[in-house]
Amino acid sequence: MKIIISLGIWLGSILLTVLLYFVVLVLTILLAPFDPKKKITHRQCFWWSNALIALNPYWNLEVSGLENIDYQKTYLIISNHQSMADIVVLYKTRMQFKWVAKESLFKVPFIGWCLRLIQHIRLKRGDYTSIKQVYHQASLWLRKDMSVLFFPEGTRSSTDEMREFQNGAFKLAIKEKKPILPICLKGTHAAIPKGSWIFKTKVAVKLCVLAPIETAGLGPGDFAQLRDTVHSKIASALG
Repeated sequence: MKIIISLGIWLGSILLTVLLYFVVLVLTILLAPFDPKKKITHRQCFWWSNALIALNPYWNLEVSGLENIDYQKTYLIISNHQSMADIVVLYKTRMQFKWVAKESLFKVPFIGWCLRLIQHIRLKRGDYTSIKQVYHQASLWLRKDMSVLFFPEGTRSSTDEMREFQNGAFKLAIKEKKPILPICLKGTHAAIPKGSWIFKTKVAVKLCVLAPIETAGLGPGDFAQLRDTVHSKIASALG
């Protein structure tokens, strides 16, 4: 039975992602002059996220802290990173954002093509020029009142224990004078089976939006304190 259910989950997920791509493609073409920030195409990921989560009987998702989001504000969003399921879950915030994704994801059929069309930010790890371009693009989006989402651990953690945060996102938040919105993800590391395609156990996944942290009044030298404060708050929420 688990094999049949798992097969249905993967097949359904693929079909939903293919459908998402064609919807995004058509809307990108039709709305090109009217949707420069790709907000309408980004919203299509909301129903995609809902459908993927509803499709999987092994996922039990709890969302909290949405009252901490002011949808009229622009944030530099900071989240811990545990698995490929993170971005599916993060769309439950219903926020407009551009997220920084590794270059290899942009090459994945359909999902990577969606990333390109919606104009998310591509990062080539270990490439100094690419890293500079990432922060330049993120800065431009923030100045256009578009939030940007970073996973400052740099790579996924296979447990609920976080890695150290890299500095760049916090320097950027201070430079652009944008508040940081910390988000804590818990349990997503177990949401996708490792070493197998079969879903075997139910997984409790939690998304918690924490209170924003203002950067007004901070100077360039305050990035380390800001970084450690955000890390501490997310780690505390992880418990």
